[in-house]
Amino acid sequence: MPEPTARPPHDPTTHLARSHPDRIADAWSELVATARRTVADGLVVGTSGNVSCRLKDLILVTPTGVPYDRLGPGDTTAVDLDGRQIIGSLRPTSELPMHLAVYRATPATAVVHTHAPYATAVSTLVPELPPIHYMAGALGGAVRVAPYALYGTDELAANMLDALRDRTACLLRNHGTMAYGNSLDQALDRTAQLEWMCRVWLTASSLPGHTPSLLSPAQLDEAREKLRGYGRHD
Repeated sequence: MPEPTARPPHDPTTHLARSHPDRIADAWSELVATARRTVADGLVVGTSGNVSCRLKDLILVTPTGVPYDRLGPGDTTAVDLDGRQIIGSLRPTSELPMHLAVYRATPATAVVHTHAPYATAVSTLVPELPPIHYMAGALGGAVRVAPYALYGTDELAANMLDALRDRTACLLRNHGTMAYGNSLDQALDRTAQLEWMCRVWLTASSLPGHTPSLLSPAQLDEAREKLRGYGRHD
């Protein structure tokens, strides 16, 4: 991670950090709670995985190498869209390039990356999660697997963006999951849905002499259209 450079006093990202401490504190508290849920839900082990959220051009992100249960208000870590550290002394996650790539390319306001076990297993077997359930439509369609690249690299971020094309989640080969949303809750829910679908497919495909029935592209498109209004009020 490059050393942070000085920011001009009129810089809007610096201004946000200084002028809205309560808003940033609330966002950090929600981010830490989400990160802890990934552990409680079995989506990560130890300090693996990472979580971020966006406030305008300020990206709050979990730091590297710190167990989530040890994070407190004084550990707030934030960077700008160029990766320059604006808040905190802890080093941001090594997967920062992936998070920044999502924010630059999509309207996301939250990103969750995990090493979920069933999803990671599926990522080693197929180039795309077989359409085992219509909830794939909630992620934009069939979930792609991004080719392997070393963690924390621009190559991995580029592979991930390609797999996320017209999708809100993807698998990372021999690595885990990446999902984004309009909130931390939505990004985490999409992660959980993806892990559940991977578990269903692995379970169904493990029975000797049986092949799981899969949804056709037309059926998946139909589900995706119907799911567009799911959970919304008229």
